[in-house]
Amino acid sequence: MSTAYHNLSEFDSSTLPDASDMRFGIVVSEWNDNITLPLLNGAVQALTENGVPEGQIFIQTVPGSFELTYGAAQMAKELDVDAVIAIGCVVRGETPHFDYICQGVTNGISYLNATGDVPVIFSLLTTNDMQQAIDRSGGKYGNKGTEGAITAIKMVQMRRNLK
Repeated sequence: MSTAYHNLSEFDSSTLPDASDMRFGIVVSEWNDNITLPLLNGAVQALTENGVPEGQIFIQTVPGSFELTYGAAQMAKELDVDAVIAIGCVVRGETPHFDYICQGVTNGISYLNATGDVPVIFSLLTTNDMQQAIDRSGGKYGNKGTEGAITAIKMVQMRRNLK
């Protein structure tokens, strides 16, 4: 999590495993695309900068963050990927809708990770206002998409180490 105390977007790439033979799916929400597109760009940039060829990165969109779980599940099932990164943004509004969407996506991604063979990385921003989302999608607290990509590389390596 990016905060004033810790920015995970700043990392030492020399500590990462070789990712040149890894394949990644990225499912990204179209809702709040002013935030999700910079997150997507951060993820793709981090993957390619760490050796993943662009042809080994598969991107699909879903309408909103609630659909990220289904999108991630289908990518893990239908594509030959080592990990899936789920990118979305939910900004708190005036109704409890925020709570239901955030909880649903959290539970869904957790379920996929607990029951599946492909790690699904949670890159869902859940912010109180749009400024917090901007700060975490390339602003002063880094880019959560970048963090998701780095996490995905590390989780693929962890899984490979167990085989």
